[in-house]
Amino acid sequence: MSQLLEGRVALVTGAGAGIGRAIARAFVRAGASVVVAEYNEETGAQVATELAELGGEGLFIRTDIMDVASVTAAVEETISRWGTIDILVNNAYPTMTHRPAGIEAIDQQRLRDSMTAGFFAATTAMQAAFPSMKSRSYGRVINICSLNGVNAHKFTADYNAAKEALRAYTRTAAVEWAPHGITANIICPGAATTPFKALAEFMPGMADEIKKTNPMGYMGDAERDIAPVAVFLASDMSVYMTGNTLFVDGGGHINGVPWAPEIDV
Repeated sequence: MSQLLEGRVALVTGAGAGIGRAIARAFVRAGASVVVAEYNEETGAQVATELAELGGEGLFIRTDIMDVASVTAAVEETISRWGTIDILVNNAYPTMTHRPAGIEAIDQQRLRDSMTAGFFAATTAMQAAFPSMKSRSYGRVINICSLNGVNAHKFTADYNAAKEALRAYTRTAAVEWAPHGITANIICPGAATTPFKALAEFMPGMADEIKKTNPMGYMGDAERDIAPVAVFLASDMSVYMTGNTLFVDGGGHINGVPWAPEIDV
């Protein structure tokens, strides 16, 4: 992956941990300068330090995806610092904000919160980045979505809806923005990240079943298995790909991943 992204500037939301951190590290290794757009100041600053230790340039910008003004400000600060934003990765989502619940128990506030985190934050970032990308006739948008929505997993309807809305929006952006040299693609990952580990602790039997039914027999590693695909989508190697959903999940999507927690409804 060496130098595939040389001279490029990327912003990765939720880069303080998990898949976001892995992508940020992979981008720097490939030659990009990376903004760590993260809510947690401690982890965000630590990842920025890691990027410098890898020989790259990283900038931590505290970003709250529940506040769209904060998201816009992060994009604007990126452009102010480097004069451009070439790559945008919308990855952030609050971990285990809500316990699984049936549709009838998901109130409007929870639905609004999920849409803000999973849809409005990402679309705000895309709109803020678009003028810079358009002016340079170059842009790469990578949105991290979820198999939850694709497979309609029970008891996470609010999260599912937000991620599927983002998939639809991304595909439309791919059509509208293609004439400007901007691609927009989606990754639906399957990795042993913080949310999966929280699931494993909350419901160990279900987590084990998910791994057993995965064709490759394991949950992916964010840095080894997910991040290289993001580098590919961010690079010129994917110039003729847009509007795609890439299932980076060891084949878990083929027959559907079991996600049927036992809850009181």
